[in-house]
Amino acid sequence: MSNYKIKLAENTIDKSEKNNLSNWIKKNDYYTKGKLTLKFEQEFAKKLQNKFSIFVNSGSSANLLIAKGIQELHKKKKIKIVLPSVSWITTVMPFEQLGYDIKLLDCSTYDLGLDVIKLENICKTFKPEYVCVVHVLGHLNNMQKIIQLSKKYKFRIIEDNCEAIGSHHKKKISGSYGFASSCSFYYGHQITTIEGGMVSTNDKKLNEIMISVRSHGWARDINKNIKKKYEKKYKIDEVRSLYTFYYSGFNLRSTEVNAKLGLSQIKKIKKIALKRNKIFKLYSKYLKDFWIQNSNTDLISSFGYGTLVKNRTEVYKELKKNKIESRPLICGNIGLQPVWLKKYNKQKNLQNADVVHNHGIYLPIHYNIKDKDVEFVCKIFKKIARPIFFNT
Repeated sequence: MSNYKIKLAENTIDKSEKNNLSNWIKKNDYYTKGKLTLKFEQEFAKKLQNKFSIFVNSGSSANLLIAKGIQELHKKKKIKIVLPSVSWITTVMPFEQLGYDIKLLDCSTYDLGLDVIKLENICKTFKPEYVCVVHVLGHLNNMQKIIQLSKKYKFRIIEDNCEAIGSHHKKKISGSYGFASSCSFYYGHQITTIEGGMVSTNDKKLNEIMISVRSHGWARDINKNIKKKYEKKYKIDEVRSLYTFYYSGFNLRSTEVNAKLGLSQIKKIKKIALKRNKIFKLYSKYLKDFWIQNSNTDLISSFGYGTLVKNRTEVYKELKKNKIESRPLICGNIGLQPVWLKKYNKQKNLQNADVVHNHGIYLPIHYNIKDKDVEFVCKIFKKIARPIFFNT
């Protein structure tokens, strides 16, 4: 049990959902991937205004599935990709593990997404085939400019939406911008399936590949007509077809239990996003000197309130003493993580990400937090925190 009175995150599973899930388990005997998974995938795809969604066992697995699916789509390993230096470790590492040609890009001082000026500069020399965006703490990147650059420099966008479910700008929801996007349903995220994640895309071919890769690389779950083409091409009979593998795959499947929970959670996205947006605005009122400006998101389904402080360790200890949970601002600069430095030299052009790495700390936002809790957090925080800004 946590000793914190004000936690960084709390789950969104209510009593009625627990009772419904319990009753469903008692009445059913089939719990692995089945009809409920398919229904959850269809409803989530509709929510994100995409054609296809694939339910997996985590947001990290969602990123892994995208990385592997794209390689199989192109039938090559060494694909050029730009990845955000301020992101989560399993946003970046699947591409590193699978042998992509990677460049890390610095963050914007406005929203902690990709710095679009530096992105254009790297496009001129590196010529990426893909660019990955992460909507850090629920704040959309400058998607209008990134889409313009994608058309100009002929790259596709991958969208890590794991921290931003429910955020939108001009009625376009996060997770619907990319060639493929990932979402996370981990405990404490906007919605939860306990563990779980989703990949979404509008590309039929990529979708079919990822469905196969999710389940060992076999064709059992893919479109019947495509499956027949494979069987004809490789002379596979009906029996052998059950255990024939066409792609190098994994087992990233989730379960019917998680999908059952997801079907009830998906109905709460709007309500939860509105609450998180309200709490973000309340923090902004009290801590306006500690957050960067943002103009890319009409409704911020805030994952946590990010700040930059000179005396981070001191602030962390003071918050902890008052039973307030806090964390570094996600991974900081991926390029400074030991796992990265074991293999690569330190990049010198990630100055903004360095500031986030050394001074970023984020504060609690979740559906159950009360206004008085936020006021208390801000009171303790302001008593000791000293702001720092980029380029200082």
